[in-house]
Amino acid sequence: MNPEVLAPLIPISAILAFAAYKIVRLFVTRPEALSADVTARLEALEHDVQGVQQELAETQERLDFAERLLAKAREGRQIGG
Repeated sequence: MNPEVLAPLIPISAILAFAAYKIVRLFVTRPEALSADVTARLEALEHDVQGVQQELAETQERLDFAERLLAKAREGRQIGG
């Protein structure tokens, strides 16, 4: 894979992992101390993070597909060229 393409994915993955860690830590350390509003907001945040993770996975699949197409095109030019 091209490092220039992967570079933006590294900080995004780190942010998502950090957010997931914070959410889990809140649930584990003080589940009884959370109000219903805070719990609802955390669940909404967790749902949003899962959505972003899904979008990131789909984007990575599309990137892999595009890279395979470009590699095939380059091979075709080298063989035919």
